[in-house]
Amino acid sequence: MSHTHHAPATGDPGPARGLTGRRAIAAGIAAAIVAGLIAVRVTTSQGEFDLPDATQDFVTLSASVLIESLPFVFLGIGLSIAVRLWLPDDFLVRRLPRNPGLRRAVVSLLGVLLPVCECGNVPLARGLIVRGLSVGEAMTFLLAAPILNPVTIITTYQAFGWDDGILAARIAGGFVIANLVGWVFSRHPEPMSLLTPKFQAACAHEPGQGGRKSRRAATMFAEETAAMLPALVVGSAIAGFIQVAISRDLLVTLGQNPVLSVFALMVLAFVVSICSNVDAFFALALGSTFMPGAIVAFLVFGPMIDIKMLALLRTTFTTRTLVQLTAIVALASAALGLAVNVVA
Repeated sequence: MSHTHHAPATGDPGPARGLTGRRAIAAGIAAAIVAGLIAVRVTTSQGEFDLPDATQDFVTLSASVLIESLPFVFLGIGLSIAVRLWLPDDFLVRRLPRNPGLRRAVVSLLGVLLPVCECGNVPLARGLIVRGLSVGEAMTFLLAAPILNPVTIITTYQAFGWDDGILAARIAGGFVIANLVGWVFSRHPEPMSLLTPKFQAACAHEPGQGGRKSRRAATMFAEETAAMLPALVVGSAIAGFIQVAISRDLLVTLGQNPVLSVFALMVLAFVVSICSNVDAFFALALGSTFMPGAIVAFLVFGPMIDIKMLALLRTTFTTRTLVQLTAIVALASAALGLAVNVVA
């Protein structure tokens, strides 16, 4: 069964022009919000405004997630445009193994060549779908690449070395879970229905093959930025709000329970929405309180599913798809964490 999708080219610019205009307005609003958050954060750090502590925490935490993610989102958008404009048709698809399982295994290792953290992988995966990757293969890439990339592996090694098998469990667990999810969704009878109607339309209205590539690249950049930035801003704000609302003391009190500690750190990973390239150092601070299985669950679940990622993924996948995706990844991550705690 083949789920390969090839984007038809079209030269009809009418609807796309109106859509681009609305997206440009949305991008402008998102940019204004970003500028406002940064300005407030800078101003509050100088103590000129006496905002309530909770408000300051909300602004600081939201802006931290946003500022940490933005460079990777733009890097991912740039790579996505490069793939869509300069990668020859079927170049990637023709070089992948024909066996579906082997194809997903190879796709899950693409992060070694494209070391973008999870934020940048969403626009990149969108570009790969347009260039012929199936939805299941794109999901495998999305979940594996934030973990199976050299930057994440090196920072995890620097933080934990070979202690308690945390590094090995993170790499092996990330690979297995990503391929499991890819296999599950590859069996869907209508894989394109897993995508939002808007993204399906974007695939169908891929900018025409004519014209200068620099102009098409500018159009793609505007469209991808307009799709990603509002989602990132909303996701960052929700992550900041929940971090203020949830007591970390409660999570820490659960740290010594071999079962509850796993779920506590998965909740924390979901909420803090920290980038996979640096999350090992965040987890290192929790190492003395939580069991190794909980640390592994944090390092595997967080890069795959968190608040900010769900907001970004919503630009591409339907809500139903994301609920199913979250459930599978959560169950598999919890099983991995509990297994590590049994062995440790």
